[in-house]
Amino acid sequence: MSVIFTSKSVNATECTSGYLVVGIYDNKDFTTSAQQLNDKTKGAIASLIENGDLAEKPGSCALIPIVQGIKSKRIIIFRLGPRKEFSTKQFNLAISGVANFLVNLTADSVTLFISDMHLQDRDISWMARRVVETSSQRLYRFDQLKKKPKKRPKTWRIQIATDESKSLAQIRQGVRIGKAISEGVSLAKDLGNLPGNICTPTYLADKAREIGTGGDIDVEILDEDQMEELGMGSLLSVSRGSREPAKLIIMKYQGADENDRPVIFVGKGLTFDAGGISIKPAGAMDEMKFDMCGGAGVLGAMLSISQLKLPINVIGVVASSENLPDGAANKPGDIVKSMSGITIEILNTDAEGRLILCDALTYIRRFDPAVVIDAATLTGACVVALGKHPSGLFCSDSELTDALVCAGNSSEDRVWPMPLWDDYQSQLDSNFADVANIGGRDAGAITAACFLARFTEEMKWAHLDIAGTAWNTGKAKGATGRPVSLFVQFVLDRC
Repeated sequence: MSVIFTSKSVNATECTSGYLVVGIYDNKDFTTSAQQLNDKTKGAIASLIENGDLAEKPGSCALIPIVQGIKSKRIIIFRLGPRKEFSTKQFNLAISGVANFLVNLTADSVTLFISDMHLQDRDISWMARRVVETSSQRLYRFDQLKKKPKKRPKTWRIQIATDESKSLAQIRQGVRIGKAISEGVSLAKDLGNLPGNICTPTYLADKAREIGTGGDIDVEILDEDQMEELGMGSLLSVSRGSREPAKLIIMKYQGADENDRPVIFVGKGLTFDAGGISIKPAGAMDEMKFDMCGGAGVLGAMLSISQLKLPINVIGVVASSENLPDGAANKPGDIVKSMSGITIEILNTDAEGRLILCDALTYIRRFDPAVVIDAATLTGACVVALGKHPSGLFCSDSELTDALVCAGNSSEDRVWPMPLWDDYQSQLDSNFADVANIGGRDAGAITAACFLARFTEEMKWAHLDIAGTAWNTGKAKGATGRPVSLFVQFVLDRC
């Protein structure tokens, strides 16, 4: 299924879409488009409200199925809440409600009016973008592996409309950005949702090549022999327990002068993590196919950035492997040598993400990065600390911290700063190597970040622990596509 988004300046009474979607505030306070329709239909919308057919909370929707006097046969009314209290939160609730309502409809042609919705801290371009992203997210389904997928329209056509022609250019800009981000998010979701027997490190590498052939991205894939020559003993120690060969994926997008230092995104790409010899409990182990969501986020962001043709240089790097128990797998107590020369005592083989990331972070020094941001489903401790709403942000650079917090708030893909103090480094002391790969029970997310910090000295670097945000559990199990929108917003802000 695909979604086609367009934009148009038109009077609501002249639309010919299968469904015409307009909002109203509380207390019969109509938006301009709703008022136009109400007048033209001899009070059909007012009658619906008076009959109590529209619940009084933002996002509530009601359908008027057959309407005389206008060119569209169906109208959907949705609540915005009180006009005086209209905020970003209310807008998001309203648009989410509309998107959820549309999922259950059969028609594939929808026109949504966003004029006369004014937010203090957001412009209409941002609102159009959020409509695109939210609609795409709600209409997304991963059913390509089912014998009989649920029947739905093959193509949804959603038109974002305004009756103010002066705002059309802004809406088109928002739609363009929203479409690019949505495609990146959908790609990241697809990769995350694929099972480990399909989405292997080789599969990820092939997907990166596919992205490269369709855009302005040069792709290089390092195999295990090449990584061995580079001295990536830490990364390769993880892949020894798997029959699937590890891959280091490098994707280069050049949108600026070749001498401009790049932004580099690094993603953890563990396509399945059983924990190795320190094996995980059986319950919910299937969800460890999501342990590559950081890498999926990098691939999705690179796709979006290339489609937007942004004037900036960006490199995406994904370190990909499996982590399984095997006769050749890491054992607790083993010591490995990283590409940087730092030796690592492996006290827990389930703390493998940092083992593959540290070599990737050393490798990228050759590109002289302006900024490095890694994303990894790194620790359960971060889920305990922050839950499922923000990703954990670890960064000792205040300017970069502020930029990521701002990008998170703007993209609705939020982060929360966590400490990255040297006080925690002593927990990683080892009697036998330069550093241990775990720091004990206390502050597990922080000590994991502190481990990575040892490989990023003198770089402007931030670490995102997305263990709580990369996928949903339970009935709604599935990848979220985060942090694609955060990455793209960060790059947009730098442009």
